[in-house]
Amino acid sequence: MKIIIVGVGNVGSELIRQLSREGHDIIVVDTNERVVEDMVNNFDVKGILGNGISNEIMSEAEVSSADLLIACTQYDELNMLCCLVGKKLGAKETIARVKNREYSELFSERELGISQLVNPDFEASMEIARLLRYPQAIKIEPFAGGKVDIVELKITENSPLNNVELRALSSVLKNKILVCAVERDGEVYIPSGTFTLLKDDKIFITADSKNVSDLFRELGMSRGARKVLIVGGSRLTSYLAQALEKSGISVKIIENDTAKCEMLSNSLDKSSIIQGDGTDQALLMEEGLLDVDAVVLLGGIDEQNIIVSMYAVSSGAKKVITKINNTSYIPLLENSGIDSVISAKTTTANEIVKCVRGYENSLGSSVNKLYKFVNENAEILEFRVTDSFKGLSIPLYMLGLKKNTLIAGIIRGGNLITPNGSDTIEEDDLVLIVTLSTRLDDLNDILE
Repeated sequence: MKIIIVGVGNVGSELIRQLSREGHDIIVVDTNERVVEDMVNNFDVKGILGNGISNEIMSEAEVSSADLLIACTQYDELNMLCCLVGKKLGAKETIARVKNREYSELFSERELGISQLVNPDFEASMEIARLLRYPQAIKIEPFAGGKVDIVELKITENSPLNNVELRALSSVLKNKILVCAVERDGEVYIPSGTFTLLKDDKIFITADSKNVSDLFRELGMSRGARKVLIVGGSRLTSYLAQALEKSGISVKIIENDTAKCEMLSNSLDKSSIIQGDGTDQALLMEEGLLDVDAVVLLGGIDEQNIIVSMYAVSSGAKKVITKINNTSYIPLLENSGIDSVISAKTTTANEIVKCVRGYENSLGSSVNKLYKFVNENAEILEFRVTDSFKGLSIPLYMLGLKKNTLIAGIIRGGNLITPNGSDTIEEDDLVLIVTLSTRLDDLNDILE
């Protein structure tokens, strides 16, 4: 696809990094000469210095032949206007990053020439809310329209899965699940039945979303968060607290800034707002650091979030979720025992990449959704099966799959089939594929 990206900030640079690896024809537009040069020097992209709402600049970027224009500057209004100009000049599809939820509610998609509005704070808040349903999970990624979840867990010494061979899982768990990938010591494996799970492994499980709670109950992890302490007040905090209030979860927020406290107080009905310094250890203890089910760090400064997270973990907090902007800090956090790390820029970029894949479908690709994990060394892809698939109705044991490729789930009639060798793939199924291979564009690409 020919893609124009306007704005090379946190989200724009992450998009360029991801999409350039997938072989798209990318043109970068920004008013900062240094960042444009950096992108051109580091990635296979073309750079244009200028304003994305300029007719002249957009003409130079050949927007009339663009499949997609993505506007992700730091200004909502500029992004929306850029999409309007781009659509007027011939861009087929446009995506605007918009932080203000009022714009999302005021303008429906396809208005103002915008195909998709993506809100970074809202997307991050939904990711955190999913985790708080099952605080013991590291990540939960929904597939098949929310019918199936990919759940990431860390195996502890006391876990019933510790030292269990995968082919013996059915003797340990009543729930029928599939461990589709394992991360061990920084390496990722697509395991066979003889693979033995060990303490500190991070495992990725395919599970019917209706039965995820049963799985956690069997693992002794059944209770979702009921009390949450949030440190840092922002628009993201407001989105998250609103979602938690609707779920009946008790929320307490610590924020030092008076204006932010007033904003939160006006937007929330049931949450407790505490004005104070979220880095004050005595205040954290006084407000229930060790009594809540989860502590969520949403301050605007990464280093403060990290320090408070480390303090919370060392003090014995049950669950710690940390928001950061600089993803280079992630290994530091993981080594400190903080597994659940949220990056708004990565969440937003991933959401936009999903949109890109959707637009690719209309151009001939059949990938519905893509999720990268383990430092992007592995992918889970969702395909809609068409009559062009060469393996239709053939038992899975007879399909010659490429190395390091696994069929992780078949969704038929809204129900998850945890596949075994006798199962088949049929037209109109949704199929989840886990792979360590190079990019897959079509379901036939999984076959040798």
